[in-house]
Amino acid sequence: MSRPDREPAVLVVTSQTGVERDELLEPLKQLRDNGIRVTHAAPSTDAVQTFVHDTEADTTVDPDTDLASVSVSDFDALVVPGGTVNADKLRTTKEAVDLARGFADAGKTIAAICHGPWLLVEADLIRGKTMTSYPSLQTDVRNAGAQWVDEQVVRTQDGWTLITSRNPRDLDAFCSAIETEVGAK
Repeated sequence: MSRPDREPAVLVVTSQTGVERDELLEPLKQLRDNGIRVTHAAPSTDAVQTFVHDTEADTTVDPDTDLASVSVSDFDALVVPGGTVNADKLRTTKEAVDLARGFADAGKTIAAICHGPWLLVEADLIRGKTMTSYPSLQTDVRNAGAQWVDEQVVRTQDGWTLITSRNPRDLDAFCSAIETEVGAK
């Protein structure tokens, strides 16, 4: 939950390319529209290339900052959008893995959609959790010690809160779960 002395704050992390367009743009818009301070961070401040269905290059988005410049203490939740290439690049980016671990260690919320859970697999954060993802990650999720279920949104709380969804069709439920968790107005 957010601290009562300030508005809720969410950090959205992406790589520079391969980000599923709607899984970045919809949470940015919906969370901001509901009174949440949202910061988008990427490995650099260069434009982030989004894609539709992993294959069609779409719009570019300028991140607010780079991963090295953000601190877990400034945020209530971490959001990891999908996109196969995005998630694959994030899980090999030390700053992103360290941020995910930092949010979990601090008992804060982490929300990941579609292929985004790959970052959490790499950070060894999902053991014992129940979660969902894009169906092709089932084996990876299970091998990392989590129980995979096919549901629109899954919330698991055990030391820290994990919110997961499967794909862009789940975005309304995904964003709503994040809003509820951080105490949006």
